[in-house]
Amino acid sequence: MQAHRISLFALMLAAAGLPLYIHLPRFATAELGVSLGTLAVVLAGIRVLDFVQDPLLGWITDRWPQERATFAALAAFGMAGGFILLYSARPNAGGVVPWLVVALVLLFTAYSLGTVLFYGQSTTLAGSPEALIKLASYREAGTLAGIIIAALAPTALVAFGAAQGGYPAFGWVLACLCVLVWWITRGLWTNEAPREEPLSLGALRDAGGIRLLALALVNSLPVAMTSTLFLFFVEDKLLLPDLAGPFLVLFFLAAGLSVPLWSRAADRLGAQQVLFPAMLLAILSFAGAAFLPQGAGVGFALICIGSGAALGADMVILPVLFSRTLARAGLQAGQAFGLWSFAAKLALAAAAVLLLPLLQMSGFQPGAENSAAALQTLTWAYAVIPCCIKLIAVAMVLRLPRKVIS
Repeated sequence: MQAHRISLFALMLAAAGLPLYIHLPRFATAELGVSLGTLAVVLAGIRVLDFVQDPLLGWITDRWPQERATFAALAAFGMAGGFILLYSARPNAGGVVPWLVVALVLLFTAYSLGTVLFYGQSTTLAGSPEALIKLASYREAGTLAGIIIAALAPTALVAFGAAQGGYPAFGWVLACLCVLVWWITRGLWTNEAPREEPLSLGALRDAGGIRLLALALVNSLPVAMTSTLFLFFVEDKLLLPDLAGPFLVLFFLAAGLSVPLWSRAADRLGAQQVLFPAMLLAILSFAGAAFLPQGAGVGFALICIGSGAALGADMVILPVLFSRTLARAGLQAGQAFGLWSFAAKLALAAAAVLLLPLLQMSGFQPGAENSAAALQTLTWAYAVIPCCIKLIAVAMVLRLPRKVIS
């Protein structure tokens, strides 16, 4: 297994995942002048495109496995171009929204291609279905490093003198990172892909994959919601804008440090026995955030640790269960992980589509003086609603069939 290359490719992909949703609401409103409601509509429209696009990309990678190196290059260079268009290029005032749509479509398409290719290649990269947990630890370590770097980079760039919130420089840094990672990881795609049966929804359902896709979607929603509203909650509710960066580092460090612990526990005790307490930890963390007053830095730091540790279990165990399910059934992984990628992005977009208009209707304005009602809506959206959704995910885990969790 090529550990360093696996981690680097995961690091590159991670920059277009959670960090984008952490930055996008603030970036769109403060730098581009786009309202929260308009941003929600844009993201909803792109998810409609993804509904067709992500499974199609999976079919393409399954149909032409000999072109995996080419697909990896397209993903890396497409992400590089998308980052430049989104963060670094500045359109005319009248064309901001169309420009935003083009940049996000390019970025998300390239991200989907890279994700489908990478996760669909899991068994080949691991060497055997039994080694998937070990691969997941390398992959998620890279993912968490990428999230931390991309989440904190604009603030760091501002400290070094970058203008406009650090975002123009941020786009070029991410673009260069994508090109560098592509060059270093070219050797990932030299192994011959195993022969597998074409994917059908019936076969995926019989193997238990549909249940896991549904669980992945529901389980991703709480993290997607808290990620989308993180900066708003820290800066406008807790009034601790200077601590936003340290809180993010704490959250993702807790996730990264917990990954090997969850991996070992899953190997010894089983996935269900690990997912259940991890989800309970997430619920306690979400619930605790609802009671924090302004200035509660220590309390929120503890919540970051708890919710970050819970995220570590989600990142490792569910993709491994899905990969094992596909491998046991002998199903092609490309299309299946196209559906997996769509579920993950749907959760992130659904969080924005559901919550950003809600905040706008409550009168919430980022960085402004907000009413008690607007801040209460922010608290419910950040803490209470995710807690309720996580309870649904817990019930789904308890009902997973044995063939899926073994």
